[in-house]
Amino acid sequence: MKNNIHIFFFFLISLATAGQVDTLKQQIAVQSGYIDIKPELPDAIVYTKDADGQVYIVHEGIEMWCDQAYLYSKDNFVKAYGDVKVTQGDSIKMNSRYAEYNGNTKFAFTSGDVVMENPQTTLKTDTLYFDRVKQQAFYRSGGTVIDTASTLTSRVGRYFTESKKYQFLSNVKIDNPEYTLNSEQLDFYSDTGGAYLYGKSTIISETSTVYCERGYYDTRGDTGYFVKNSRVDYKNRILYGDSIYFDRNRAFASATNNIKVVDTANQSTIKGHYAEVYRKQDSVFITKRAIAATLRDKDSIYVHADTLRITGKTENRILRGYYRARLFKKGTPEEGNTSGKCDSIFIYEKSGITKLLTNPVLWMGENQITGDTIHILNNIKTEKLDTLKVFKNAFLIQKDSLGYNQVKGERLIGLFTNNELDTVNIDKNVEVIFYLYGDDKVLTGIDMTTASQLELTLENQEIVATRFFKKVPGKIYPPSRLPESDRILSKFNWRGEERLMRKEDLFSEKPAPFLPTIKGIPLPEDEGGFFEEQDANDDPLEIPENSKLSPKDFINRPEDQAPLRAIDTDNSNDEYDGGNLNRVQN
Repeated sequence: MKNNIHIFFFFLISLATAGQVDTLKQQIAVQSGYIDIKPELPDAIVYTKDADGQVYIVHEGIEMWCDQAYLYSKDNFVKAYGDVKVTQGDSIKMNSRYAEYNGNTKFAFTSGDVVMENPQTTLKTDTLYFDRVKQQAFYRSGGTVIDTASTLTSRVGRYFTESKKYQFLSNVKIDNPEYTLNSEQLDFYSDTGGAYLYGKSTIISETSTVYCERGYYDTRGDTGYFVKNSRVDYKNRILYGDSIYFDRNRAFASATNNIKVVDTANQSTIKGHYAEVYRKQDSVFITKRAIAATLRDKDSIYVHADTLRITGKTENRILRGYYRARLFKKGTPEEGNTSGKCDSIFIYEKSGITKLLTNPVLWMGENQITGDTIHILNNIKTEKLDTLKVFKNAFLIQKDSLGYNQVKGERLIGLFTNNELDTVNIDKNVEVIFYLYGDDKVLTGIDMTTASQLELTLENQEIVATRFFKKVPGKIYPPSRLPESDRILSKFNWRGEERLMRKEDLFSEKPAPFLPTIKGIPLPEDEGGFFEEQDANDDPLEIPENSKLSPKDFINRPEDQAPLRAIDTDNSNDEYDGGNLNRVQN
């Protein structure tokens, strides 16, 4: 009997208010609950949960459950208290201690331990706005999103139900057991786990630190793609590039265009236009104008080859250069520059050895040295040049004003003092041609001698003394008696035109590499503010009198807006390509 009376009163109140509501708007309906009419609340009908369960409310696809509800039929507005649940199909499920819903504007507000769930993520916050017309949820008092792999936090957040995208602003952070990600602005897609990073961003783990100002990271697959001032720090090794691909599970990173790898422990830098870094193997692969620069004895030694590969831990680094390898070191006027060419090169820093392999040629000052294999040894303590070794078919040529001084033998060993070659020993089947001058520097003869061994003494790159061992009597020819064709030894090959005179010659006669166009990452579209902007001529906001919200709660604050976005429609497809903003042609 009591329930019948309550229903009768509800029927009378509904009739009384039916003519006062907007008949074009579908009314919020309460389908279960104990009805309580309170004289002090003449505009509200109070529903309380009963033995059959919670109060149940529906409106155009949205369902609500709560312990107690206040329905304001005139305003088409409801307030829900206690263990509130709000669902919208399979897309949105919210729990809170309080919620209010405006049926005219389809706008909801929840507060108190708010939890919003969708199929892949769970959002926790203190207050949450939900606009059913836009299908967007918004918070600005701090929130946490729990994904299958990570936990994301930010001060401001916005969720787009149709695209399943979260837009996080201000103090954005992702905590994962393997890393911590921080960003100024981040778009996160809950269905894929993909995160787009905008502004200064870092991904820090025990083994690496990634930095970029625009990028993408797959939080579930642990792979990323970074552009704009991007780099990856692997403890003693830093990788830079216009674009960088990163794979955490493989401990792998690759960089494209204008790459640089800095080895802070060994004071070396490698540049090129494509690189691969394998952290676990302590391996780096560089190609496309690859050049390595190592600081040694306060000067840089440059090594170039079609492909450079560096392997080994910090104390055991080995550099290998394959195909058309070259090296260059600028020297003092007394020393002269040192440069060389060969098919491949091997440098082992721990032992201080550099090997020039396959058709090598070395220029030290004015001396050209060739052989089957050339080794250069450095003193690992002083970092100065120590010994030069040439194995098989050693040939030393020094260009003279009127010809060429030449020495050939089976093996050559040279010694250095303060990086200057001052002693040369040639062993086995030694043959020489020397141009002899008088005190007036006039050519007086050409010495052609053979011996078992020869020792040369040099000063300022010039031969000043010779010492033969087991010398076979030679002959000094007057210049007029020795034809030009007889003034060279067999296998003579002067390659002076190939000599590197400056660092830029490392790339001489090599075409510039083709650089691919970097696929950029566009700035996010300007979604506008979450709340509708109000002009002075607009009608006042439709806020029910009994709402906890006021007009100031519906203002888009500047600090809550995305700072990085494609502001102009014409520029919405701009992409960053590592140095230039290139318009993508649709």
